[in-house]
Amino acid sequence: MKFGDRFSEYLHGEDEQFLEKCSHLEYKRLKKVLKKCRYGYLHDGMGSDFEAGLYSSQTTENEDVICGETAKGISNSCDSFSTCSSETCAVCDRIFFYELTKEVSAIVGCFSSRARRLLHLHLASGFQRYLWRVKHFFADDHEVMIREGRHLVSYVAMNAIAIRKILKKYDKVHRSVNGRNFKTKLQAKHIELLKSPWLIELIAFQINTRDSEHEHISEIFPECSCDFTASDPVITCTLPDSVKLEFSLTCPICLDIVFDPVALGCGHIFCKNCACTGASIPTIEGIKAANPRSRCPICRQMGVYADSVHLPELGLLVKKRCRGYWKERLHTERAERVKQAKEHWDLQSRFVLGYL
Repeated sequence: MKFGDRFSEYLHGEDEQFLEKCSHLEYKRLKKVLKKCRYGYLHDGMGSDFEAGLYSSQTTENEDVICGETAKGISNSCDSFSTCSSETCAVCDRIFFYELTKEVSAIVGCFSSRARRLLHLHLASGFQRYLWRVKHFFADDHEVMIREGRHLVSYVAMNAIAIRKILKKYDKVHRSVNGRNFKTKLQAKHIELLKSPWLIELIAFQINTRDSEHEHISEIFPECSCDFTASDPVITCTLPDSVKLEFSLTCPICLDIVFDPVALGCGHIFCKNCACTGASIPTIEGIKAANPRSRCPICRQMGVYADSVHLPELGLLVKKRCRGYWKERLHTERAERVKQAKEHWDLQSRFVLGYL
């Protein structure tokens, strides 16, 4: 079965109710659009002089808005376009990638918000947890949550595969490398689906729930695993289309298993204390207090601290699987934070008393 048919089957299959409120990649429409050349549309008299002038001029601040409005009219008339030549068409590139970026951003936003809500509820207690149970008619909340998590992982996996295939098809049709380069741009904008820290959290969530007393839940999503015995501890997950994800659990700074882990906007995982050290800020001030120009210690991207995500599910997984290491590290981290707090308040006291 071709992927386009399989993707349609997924959209209208058992996950259809889950997908009602979620954005998804318009795979077949984009596949049809990428085979047509907007250049022919603009120069055959079908487009306005304004549109033709737009693509012959330099980039403007309002380009994205104009591209969006132009793309709508062009997509509706795509059947009349001539096919693209073997050379790259700047007009086709600009509109196609604008539409694709917009769809990917919507998918990332939907996935992140729903994953954040689910994981918050999993670790919540009291009234919030009670409301969740009422909403689901007092069903087994662990099973409901694990099924929701499975839906989210399948959702991000199928859309990521669709994006990969549409970009590969784009390069094949246009004989270019723009599709391959576009993946790098997605990473730079922090909207690469398979690099999302919420995906790592969901994988850890699946393992934590499977390790609980609800053993029958392991049958719902058995493809996730972790290995803390290897020289480089990893967490893995097998997705549809034989896509295997593997995330290292070794902090690149202290070279130990991540403790109180955080993921920066670029997707790299660190211990919270190590990430703060990399940004030259005290741990007690929090990672969000980093200078906006602070760079990731690994990829050197700027602005990644503002988009950082705390990973409590991954921290819980480390606590369960490495109890001895976790207790030793907790004692060390507490002592360090008490020392930092004392130094911080001493400095504040001296400032207030006018000693500086």
